[in-house]
Amino acid sequence: MDLHSVGEDESPGDAIARTLRDDILAGRRAGGERLVEETIARSFGVSRVPVREALAQLEGEGFVTIVRYRGATVSTTLRKDNRELLQVRRGLEVLAAQLAATNRGGTVAADLALVIERAHRVHTDQAGAADRRPFHDLIAIAAGNDQLREMLAGVNRRVAWGLGDDPDSSVSDHAALASAILSGASVQAGYLMDEHLRRDERHFGDGPMNH
Repeated sequence: MDLHSVGEDESPGDAIARTLRDDILAGRRAGGERLVEETIARSFGVSRVPVREALAQLEGEGFVTIVRYRGATVSTTLRKDNRELLQVRRGLEVLAAQLAATNRGGTVAADLALVIERAHRVHTDQAGAADRRPFHDLIAIAAGNDQLREMLAGVNRRVAWGLGDDPDSSVSDHAALASAILSGASVQAGYLMDEHLRRDERHFGDGPMNH
């Protein structure tokens, strides 16, 4: 293993974390397997410092369990933990969408209107609008509940590695959600968000790690 594929904005620790994460997801590292810092550092040709950073990052994401004096091991409950976190995330996002609709978009109503406009441009083969704040961040802001926003941020940090909208459906999904929110249809907004996020949970159920 080496770090030749490190991204432009990626530190050695991030690159090691990405490689180990990919190995775990692909089943190349089994639950309970020890992750020895010295061995990993040697295989990447680095000191143990970025390895420790990588393992700490993976522990925060739920991939690794670190026990004092015993070191790091691949989590034996990763699948269960992340499925549960995705369910928690969905519940929080549904609540955020409902509150955002109650507020009719709140302070980011104009940004949500641009989401609808961008979807129209895409469907009419016109140039898309410039990238703006991530859509789900807009919903959290529109909800107007700082505690909810903080909770969502915490959950999303744990599952960020597996998140990502289906490009074939996200544009229309986002536009429909934005429209429901701006019109104040809280029940519809909650339903649309629930359906939208179930795709992440179905996607998470695929792959070698789950067999």
